[in-house]
Order: sequence, then C-alpha cells, then structure tokens
Amino acid sequence: MHQSTGKKNKIIVYLILLFILSTTNGKFAGSQNNYSSIDYKINIEGLSNIQNLKISNELSNLFYKDIFFMDKKEINNIMHKYNFIEEYSIKRIYPSTINVKIKPTKYLARTSNDNKLLVGANGKLIKNEENNEILPYIFGEFNSTDFLDLKKNIEQSKFTFKELKTLYFFQSNRWDILTNNDILIKLPLNNSLESLNLAYKIINNDNIEKKIIDLRVKNHLIIK
Repeated sequence: MHQSTGKKNKIIVYLILLFILSTTNGKFAGSQNNYSSIDYKINIEGLSNIQNLKISNELSNLFYKDIFFMDKKEINNIMHKYNFIEEYSIKRIYPSTINVKIKPTKYLARTSNDNKLLVGANGKLIKNEENNEILPYIFGEFNSTDFLDLKKNIEQSKFTFKELKTLYFFQSNRWDILTNNDILIKLPLNNSLESLNLAYKIINNDNIEKKIIDLRVKNHLIIK
C-alpha cells in the first residue's frame, strides 16, 4: 500500500515538473518570436538618400534584439568604413526606433594623382566623382597626420583654404604653399603657424614685391 502511494506521488511530481518545463520553454519561445517580430525603424540624416540607405541596411543587422544592447564596437566598425563621415551620434527611442545623425566631413583639397580623390577635414581620402568644388591640389606622398597638422595651422592662421591653390609635401616633412595670387610660401619644418602669419602679413603689404617667401631657416627671411 505504501509502495503504491509512493509511486503515485512520484508520477505526480514528474507530471508537475514536465508541465513547468513545458511552460517555461513556451514562454522563452514566445519571447524570441516577439523580438523577431519587432519592426525596428532606423532614421538616418545628414547624408544623401543613397548613403543613408546603405548605412541603414548595415546597421539594421545589429538591431535584431533589444536596441539598448547594441555593440558600440560593431557600430564604430561600420561607421569608420565610410571616410566621408566626420562624426555621428545615435539616439535610441524605446522600444524600436534608432535615430542616427551624421556629420559629413568637409572637403578641403584634391590629390594631384586623381582629380576625383578628395581630402577631407578628417584627414581621410574620399572618392567623389560628383564634387565640382574649386579646391587646392596636394602634391607629394603625405599621410593623414601630415595633412591634419598643416590643416590645424592653416585654420589657426589668418589664411583660409579658399586662398590656396596648391600644397606641396616633401619627404622631409615640410610644406610649400602656393596662394591663389601665385605667391609661393616655403614653410619651415617647425613653427608653421608663426610662419604662416608672417607670410600673410608680407603678402598684404603692398610696399613689398614678392613672388617667393622663404621661411625655411629660423630667423632668416628671404623674399624674391
């Protein structure tokens, strides 16, 4: 009698456990279906419609679950593939909306070996066959650090990129600059900002005839 009762109790326990496990699995499956059925909306602004759509398609692959658990590293990897992006921000609106604001980089120059290869303010090279801006040309083999250093000095000086026609980079890490009025400025290896401001002052002095302003040697100015 006791054995029969014990067997019945075991069967009841097994049935209860089976019911609990089935219910738990069913809820989990239901949760997965809810995630997959969510229609995520990604709003991107700042670029052309084609560029916005291309980036949106790439980002959508990351947002198949809760938008508050996005992998920032993966997002950065996608954004950094596009050299025309200067910076971006992402705002998440629960439960299923992502707003992305993108600031495109400003084009500052063209490379001499390819008219359609532009140099952005972020120091990156960008292929753009539709841009018709009048921009200075860069000659020489330079990297982004070389250019960004010069860009910083130009922006802090009294010159603007619009006043420049050509930039020459030398392997000695020195730059020559040709202005729109065909005055050549030979910059030193260091102290470029100070030299640029001095050159600007000389150029705007109508009493000085100048075609070449040589500032390569410290404390030694040559004007031709």
